[in-house]
Amino acid sequence: MPVIQIVTLAVVQGLTEFLPVSSSAHLLLVPVFTGWPDQGIAFDVGLHAGTLSAVIAYFREEIAGMSSAWWHSIAKREMTDQARLAWAILFGTIPVGVAGLMMRGLVAGAFRSPIVTAGGLIGFGLLLGWADWRKKGERTIAQIRWRDVFFIGCAQALALIPGTSRSGITITAGLLSGFSRKEAARFSFLLAIPVIALAGLMETRTLVQTGSTVDWPALLGGMLIAAITAFACIHYFLALIHRIGMQPFVAYRVLLGLLLLVLYL
Repeated sequence: MPVIQIVTLAVVQGLTEFLPVSSSAHLLLVPVFTGWPDQGIAFDVGLHAGTLSAVIAYFREEIAGMSSAWWHSIAKREMTDQARLAWAILFGTIPVGVAGLMMRGLVAGAFRSPIVTAGGLIGFGLLLGWADWRKKGERTIAQIRWRDVFFIGCAQALALIPGTSRSGITITAGLLSGFSRKEAARFSFLLAIPVIALAGLMETRTLVQTGSTVDWPALLGGMLIAAITAFACIHYFLALIHRIGMQPFVAYRVLLGLLLLVLYL
C-alpha cells in the first residue's frame, strides 16, 4: 500500500472517529478523489486498534479509577460516582449492540448509500446545532442518571445510519440531557471505548474467516498514525469545545452533505 494512502486513511480515521463529522462520509469521499482501491479488512482492524489505544491512553487515569470502583461496586456493593459512570458506559453500549444485530442487513445493504449518508450528515448535523444553541447545560457526568444513560445509549444506536456520526449523536443527546459541552464530549469519548472494541473484534473475526493476507508494515504504520491523530484530536477538541461550540462542525457537515448530493445525485 502506498505511504500516502496509509497516512491519509489513518489521519481521516483518527480525526473522524471522535470529531462530530461522520467517518463513513469521509471514507466514502476518499476513494472518489483519489481512485485508491479498498484498503482491506486487516488495515481497518489496525485503524480501529489505533483509535482505541488513543482514547484508552488519554483517559487512562479515569479508566483505572472506574475499573476499581466498578469492581468494588460488585464485591462490596459500594456505588460511588466512578462506579456509576462505569456502569453507565456498560449499559449505554447495550442499545447499539442490540440494534446492530437486529439491523445487520440494513446496515450492510440499503443504508450503505451516499444519499443516506448525505441525509444523515445534514439532518443530524442540524440537530446537533440546535441542541448546542438551545441547551446551555452545566451538569457533569458525575451527575449522570439512568434515564440519561438510556437516552444517550439509544441515540448512539442511530449512528448505525451512515452520516449520523457516533460522537455527533451522543454529544447531541448529552447536550439535550443538560450536560456542558465538555462533559457531553467526555462521556461520548468514554462511551466509544466498548463500541470501537466491539467493531474491531467483528472485523478481526471477518479477517480470520476470510483468511485475508496482512500487510504488517502498512497495518502497524496506519495504527500508529491513527493513534497519534486521535489522541491529539481528543485533547484539542476537549480544550477548545467550550469556546468554539458545535456550530463550525454543523456548517462543515452541511457543506459535506451537499457535496455528496452533488456528486451522487
